[in-house]
Amino acid sequence: MSIWARNMSKFNQYLDSLHRVMSDAEVTDVEQQSLPPSDAIEQIIVWLHEVRDARKKNIFIGNGGSAAIASHMAIDYSKNGRLPSLAFNDGAALTCLGNDLGYENVFAEQIELHAREGDLVFTISSSGASPNILAAVDRARKVGCRVVTLSGFRENNPLRNMGDLNWYVKSPEYGFVEIAHLVICHTILDIEMGWKPRH
Repeated sequence: MSIWARNMSKFNQYLDSLHRVMSDAEVTDVEQQSLPPSDAIEQIIVWLHEVRDARKKNIFIGNGGSAAIASHMAIDYSKNGRLPSLAFNDGAALTCLGNDLGYENVFAEQIELHAREGDLVFTISSSGASPNILAAVDRARKVGCRVVTLSGFRENNPLRNMGDLNWYVKSPEYGFVEIAHLVICHTILDIEMGWKPRH
């Protein structure tokens, strides 16, 4: 078998594994009851419209690769979806707040400063155990925000129990979890914008 054929075989196996991971993703509500992903997407779209109509905002937070997803989604939801959105990952803010208050508070402090009752907070964490993400959810709850969580790795990760809706990707691999989180966020936006399958 040629190198090209072997690489294509691995590529196809990777895509098959990613498809299984996406298909196995689970969604639960605030009472830890399971929901079909389609129902969760429909609910989030209702919340997005409520946020926009009330002149509130969506907030995306994450670390590392999840921070990149947060930035990507904040601009796509704002520009393409006309759904006002922010990502709390400005370098000066993170280094200032991390230096002064500890890195575990960099998102919670920004929630305290900028979030308002009725905002919608998307928390993205592959492990579901990042202290700064968990602290931000606690602060968002106190402010009166709804929370959507996206997590992976361990089934009993703490973030999975903290949101109004919780997406859990059953994989121990960063690549699969991050891709799945990006796909979930894009799917919500694309369907909100009227996407339909091409025949």
